[in-house]
Amino acid sequence: MPGRIREVHMFPSLEIKLRRFEELERQLQDPVILSTPSRVVEIQREYGGLRKVAHSVRTFNQLLDDIAVAQEMLDSETDPSACQYAKAELKQLELQRTKLQTELEDIVTAGDSITRGGLIMEIRAGTGGEEAALFAGDLYNMYTRYVESRGWKFELMESYPSEMGGFKEMVFSVTGEGAFHQLQFESGGHRVQRVPETEAQGRVHTSAATVAVLPEASEVELVIRDEDLRIDTMRAGGPGGQKVNKTESAVRITHLPTGVVVKCQDEKSQHKNKAKAMRVLRGRILEAQQRQAAEERASQRRTLIGSGDRSERIRTYNFPQGRCTDHRIGLTLYKLDQIMQGDLEEMIGALVEFDRQERLKGIND
Repeated sequence: MPGRIREVHMFPSLEIKLRRFEELERQLQDPVILSTPSRVVEIQREYGGLRKVAHSVRTFNQLLDDIAVAQEMLDSETDPSACQYAKAELKQLELQRTKLQTELEDIVTAGDSITRGGLIMEIRAGTGGEEAALFAGDLYNMYTRYVESRGWKFELMESYPSEMGGFKEMVFSVTGEGAFHQLQFESGGHRVQRVPETEAQGRVHTSAATVAVLPEASEVELVIRDEDLRIDTMRAGGPGGQKVNKTESAVRITHLPTGVVVKCQDEKSQHKNKAKAMRVLRGRILEAQQRQAAEERASQRRTLIGSGDRSERIRTYNFPQGRCTDHRIGLTLYKLDQIMQGDLEEMIGALVEFDRQERLKGIND
């Protein structure tokens, strides 16, 4: 069936993902792997991200088989009524193929982001002192509410509270189908304009926080050699001398080739802190690799959505006017209260669609 072979190779990158999915299926039945819970969790995370694509590719391949069989029947059929039935069946199958082919083209256009289910988000207070720390906490609440509304899972990995109830830094993971694809454009500088709780005269202040969205990288995807790591242990500490452990449970990992440093101290167990720190480390290294590739693409096409650089101001939250503006695509929404409660569908949907259209232009140019 030469037509089948030609059409399957329209999506070679998706066929590679299907083969990887099938490999993960086999691993999840391997008793040796099943005896290591941490390995199972990692495989399941990657497996979940690939499930939708694998199902679509399998369905598409089956449709091609069905169309080939229906065409053979039509070519060999002599009875007029049977021939009419075969034509109707073939037409229906081809309509299904056209629809699914469009979906697969969209998946290819989206790149790896659509199959990556997991991410790590870092939120840090910027300029603005305690008000910036409070805003960082507001952003954390906004994102976690959005995550819950989508049915995804999140896990707090690290937090550094401020004296007035805000946060100097928050690090958490998000797992779920399409999570990275939807949240990938949140990286950058977020600016807030409002009257701080500490302002007695009612003046509007401007503060900032930065957000970084890191792809959750598996050990298979990104190999880090033990000899490239320096691991230091220390006692955990908190604001005002609180939360101080008598044991050295805090872990700081330095990746020597890149200079990336990650510290984790939230868990009482040194082993758990090390595992969390390694997840963040992999994410930061992979993000740096992807950012470099994005910058190379952007040098050819400057209209793509930002570079993901944390120093780039991407969004302003203006409380007196009740508006939220994304500066990259020029979108302003006058529903700030709902947005801060996690209603991000319209904003995120516009960013994802803008990126899709830009990628299509890049393919067609």
